[in-house]
Amino acid sequence: MPHTFDLLVIGDANPDVVLGPLDEPLAFGQREQLVPTGLLTLGGSAAITACGAARLGLRVAIAGRVGDDDAGRFVRAALTARGVDTTALGTDAHLSTPLTTVLTRRDGDRAILTAAGTLADTGPEDVPEELLTHSRHVHAASYFLMPELAAALPELLGIARAHGAGTSLDTNDDPSGRWDPTGLAAVLPVVDILLPNAQEAMALARRTTGTPEEAAARLAAHGPTVVVKNGGEGAFAHDGRTVSRTRGIPARPLDTVGAGDSFDAGYLAALLAGESPERALEFAAACGALSTRAHGGTPAQPTWDEAVAALARNRRNQ
Repeated sequence: MPHTFDLLVIGDANPDVVLGPLDEPLAFGQREQLVPTGLLTLGGSAAITACGAARLGLRVAIAGRVGDDDAGRFVRAALTARGVDTTALGTDAHLSTPLTTVLTRRDGDRAILTAAGTLADTGPEDVPEELLTHSRHVHAASYFLMPELAAALPELLGIARAHGAGTSLDTNDDPSGRWDPTGLAAVLPVVDILLPNAQEAMALARRTTGTPEEAAARLAAHGPTVVVKNGGEGAFAHDGRTVSRTRGIPARPLDTVGAGDSFDAGYLAALLAGESPERALEFAAACGALSTRAHGGTPAQPTWDEAVAALARNRRNQ
């Protein structure tokens, strides 16, 4: 039976208000501070990944939940405008759409404040089985923000795998700071690709010393290929036996919000196009870097041709 979608993304979708960059510490005491830029844009790791993949030419659907409010309508319209199917993006009559404010600094760091809204109640009932069985690949995001959905991921990803789909997970940050390994022990065996950044890899592997490469090896022992985003150092992938690396392409980021999610989209799109894992790693790093050309997670996401051209320029300049 033909696949309806190349990629199903499960997880969070919300408006982001991106403000910054701050030149000095955030001040309370009812002080008002001025920043150069402010932007209302589409946010949520799942939503940004879905948009990035659609921009690269994939047929993409998203499954999750928003509220019956202006924020939810904004999210749905933004996803649709970027070519993402929102049929499985449910509407909650009681809970509000999640909202995130991102405060950036000139050194590239940022603080993220999120009102969870529908996230805590998003669960397996928000993911239609038909999409799991009719998608070439299923990607889950923001694992720690949606505990009900996280608990169901072993079953959901298992269904997708049983019907021939690839699977991947980007846990993102754990706001609680606990990084509880209990649930992950059940989900990692049904994940083909784990996509943390370097700090997340260390936390997921429960390591406070050592290197991200050692953390990736420990995580890969549970089954997945571990693809680690490492900022200006590029990225690397550990398949449990060997490590491949890319330095990425040089970039002068205007805003790094969502760069990791655009990286995810690039990696998955390249694999689904039949590229080798090594080529997918290079392509993903280019997609992540190019996404930093504008403020917000989605406005500067590249097309396939733009990413290929950036890689070609980088090779000529080396």
